[in-house]
Amino acid sequence: MSEIPNISRQLRSLVKSSGELELSIHDSKVMPPGINEVLIKVEASPINPSDLGLLLGYSDITKAKYFGTESNPRVIAPINPKLMPALAARIDKSMPVGNEGAGLVIAAGESDEAQALIGKTVAGLGAPMYSQYRTLKVHQCLEMHPGVSSKQAAACFVNPLTAMGMVETMRLEGFSALAHTAAASNLGQMLQKICLIDNVPLVNIVRKPEQEQILRAIGATHVCDSSKDTFPMDLQNAIAQTQAFVAFDATGGGRLANDILSAMERAANAVSKGFNHYGSTQHKQVYIYGGLERSDTILKRNYGMQWGLGGWLLTPFLQKVGRERTAELRQRVANEVTTTFQSNFSQEVSMAGALAAEALNAYSKQSTGQKYLINPSL
Repeated sequence: MSEIPNISRQLRSLVKSSGELELSIHDSKVMPPGINEVLIKVEASPINPSDLGLLLGYSDITKAKYFGTESNPRVIAPINPKLMPALAARIDKSMPVGNEGAGLVIAAGESDEAQALIGKTVAGLGAPMYSQYRTLKVHQCLEMHPGVSSKQAAACFVNPLTAMGMVETMRLEGFSALAHTAAASNLGQMLQKICLIDNVPLVNIVRKPEQEQILRAIGATHVCDSSKDTFPMDLQNAIAQTQAFVAFDATGGGRLANDILSAMERAANAVSKGFNHYGSTQHKQVYIYGGLERSDTILKRNYGMQWGLGGWLLTPFLQKVGRERTAELRQRVANEVTTTFQSNFSQEVSMAGALAAEALNAYSKQSTGQKYLINPSL
């Protein structure tokens, strides 16, 4: 067992009652692992969209001011006063950040399960992972096969389990195909690979021609570009061919969910027999699981009465399918982490580097292809 360090540097987010966000790096005390816990030297942790809500707290990063030194930075950004009530529960409370990551187990508790992980590379789930060291329960860890690096293991939970959760949800609700927006993202590419392996028809929705090419290169058959004038008909045809009457939307705002439901209804009506005042009898479902588009969700309700729009989150899904199925999904990730579930990162930065103006302005936009990885050991 390695010597346990006393202090761990940790990135923290603070929403002040003055209406400002403060990002900084603090020292925190490292606690020795308990009986069934391990201490991880964190070497890689992704900045996921699901991290940004806590990290950035509805602040306007374009108006941020930068203080401190290169190794010990401090960032202050204003928050729209109208949004402060939504942050009431965290005002003046310094919050640790980072949902997942990976690293080397350097110390462990007394249980056999914990001891077996000493010296192993593991993926870990549970904030704060934007930290040099993190103590986790054994069940929060996923052991990697020999030769898998921390960078390869960094994003083993959120995106892979979400992608598989979409396919599982599709099956549980009686559908045989699905559609997905922001489909050229790391998560979207994982979903495409899963669907190819599992023989599930998938309709990919993207916003740019170059994103379509990314998906075509990994074997996608159905890719619809919303920037094209032909998008409504392209989407209708793809849904008709695949029978994808359930969709997962990462954008959330705007008219995209509405456009998907409309295309589903047109595809269903194309093969229906006769006219029904209440629309087709085919149930159409869109789940919003992200918020890339912050504007209101607009529905025109031109798709009959057999439809649904709701939210989808990973944690409730895992609770629904239970521990045994969750363990099977996790093991699949470990087995395919360098293939099906490979993540691509545009930049690798230190914790201090993550608070630099160039990095903050880049990853706060949540642009496809701009995936940042924090390496707290740098």
